[in-house]
Amino acid sequence: MTEHLLVVEDDTTLRELLSASLRLVGFTVTPVMTGTEALAAVPQVRPDLIVLDVMLPDVDGFEVVRRLRREGSPPTAPPVLFLTALDAAEDRVSGLTAGGDDYVTKPFNLEELILRIRAILRRTSGQQPDGLLVVGDLTLSPESRQVTRGGRTVPLSPTEFNLLRVLMEHVGQVLSKDQLLDLVWHYDFGGDDSIVASYVSYLRRKMDTEEPKLIHTVRGTGYVLRRPPR
Repeated sequence: MTEHLLVVEDDTTLRELLSASLRLVGFTVTPVMTGTEALAAVPQVRPDLIVLDVMLPDVDGFEVVRRLRREGSPPTAPPVLFLTALDAAEDRVSGLTAGGDDYVTKPFNLEELILRIRAILRRTSGQQPDGLLVVGDLTLSPESRQVTRGGRTVPLSPTEFNLLRVLMEHVGQVLSKDQLLDLVWHYDFGGDDSIVASYVSYLRRKMDTEEPKLIHTVRGTGYVLRRPPR
């Protein structure tokens, strides 16, 4: 099945070039130029991934993602790759904090961008081993990509879901930040492992706010998801 990409870019030349290039390598592409158009297009075209410029003329890309995550139907909200001229470390963290799954700066190498897109699609496609994962009152279904804690549905972004899945698949095992970068993101971030700590923090706020805590920090080593005491 051909993956459907929503390309959101207000620069006409770049939007047309990027759309044509992505179609050439086999993707179906819907191009739009504003954040408002992107928000309207998502429920209509149901893209598998959004390539999203940050500096848009109306609603900036970070806010587009916040609205999608807040108003959509997680965990089925599409993954997002930010495409932007902002290249400071804090801008990248801001983008991922908003709910994005990757961040590519302009000017970019087209081949690298396509590799990034395919890497996100691989890890968010739901092609995971069958079988419900259960740790205490926390359940994760790889097939339906749904998470519950104490019977309550926990809305997660695609990357949050995959991080939790990896932690649950390695329950009781301490995983370093480098291991998590490899298992969840499938490539490194140029040594910037702070993204792991950020996403662990997001998970804790969403599904680990009450006792017993399941996600634990092992200082100087990494993180571990432990079964609650009986």
